[in-house]
Amino acid sequence: MGPRNKTGILEFLLMEVTEDPELQPLHFILFLFIYLVTILGNLLIILAVISDSHLHTPMYFFLYNLSFTDISTTTIPKMLVNIQIQSQSITYTGCLTQLCFILIFVGLENSLLAVMAYDRYVAIRHPLRYMTIMNFSLCGRLILFCLFISIVDALIHSLMVLQLTFCTDLEIPLFFCEVVQVIKLACSDTLINNILIYLATGLFGGIPVCGIIFSYIQIVSSVLRMPSASGKYKAFSTCGSHLSVVSLFYGTGFGVYISSALTNSSRNTAMLSMMYTVVPQIMNPFIYSLRNKDMKGALKKLVVRTACLL
Repeated sequence: MGPRNKTGILEFLLMEVTEDPELQPLHFILFLFIYLVTILGNLLIILAVISDSHLHTPMYFFLYNLSFTDISTTTIPKMLVNIQIQSQSITYTGCLTQLCFILIFVGLENSLLAVMAYDRYVAIRHPLRYMTIMNFSLCGRLILFCLFISIVDALIHSLMVLQLTFCTDLEIPLFFCEVVQVIKLACSDTLINNILIYLATGLFGGIPVCGIIFSYIQIVSSVLRMPSASGKYKAFSTCGSHLSVVSLFYGTGFGVYISSALTNSSRNTAMLSMMYTVVPQIMNPFIYSLRNKDMKGALKKLVVRTACLL
């Protein structure tokens, strides 16, 4: 059969989580648990930052926005629905919507991590002028800028996918709609789409990474010049949580890229890709709550206050 018109009603087929029907309830419970922990963990971070006045600082303002980004996962809910109804289909509109939101939130997290690195750079290089430089007006503009470029990037890719024509073979070898895999299913010319992906990756991905690397080079050089060991430890400790989150986010992404290049198993690649969209979001709240005294104190107050109300 020839290609279908791009304006027609299309359905894509996502990869099955498991080929064994008996394991489907177990996978449903597992992913539901992961989803609930992700929502609860990030929601606690958000509530702790809102409720504790001591956390009304630029660092925790960015953490608040990072948690809000992590709570907005779009991959697991569709997986849970598909497991429950025993169907792997996703509508053309649903696939494009999921693709767009994934690009927005991955891009936003990438940008936020760069902004948080800049915040730590200012805090260590210019501690006396920190609150003057990182005023809430600047912080708000930085968040809006991150959101703007993430939405622009996602809309460009989504609108370009809308221009494509698809054939009858619409099986996506992942558990969710990912822009590269969707483009591979197109029958029409995808040269411009592929060029845009490389440009967007270099621009919207490369610049934040370079910003993070530059910030930490400056941070390390400043810390090494500090005379006291306690000062060095205190400076590094303020960056520990952010460094852990950055390592987790980019480490899992790099691991997916390397593994997909080395393995021929589409199921292994799909599982690794799923972990990239799940692991950082579920681990970020634990990293910040376990490594940060102020956050642990705020969470304890929040739990006690909630228990008293109940």
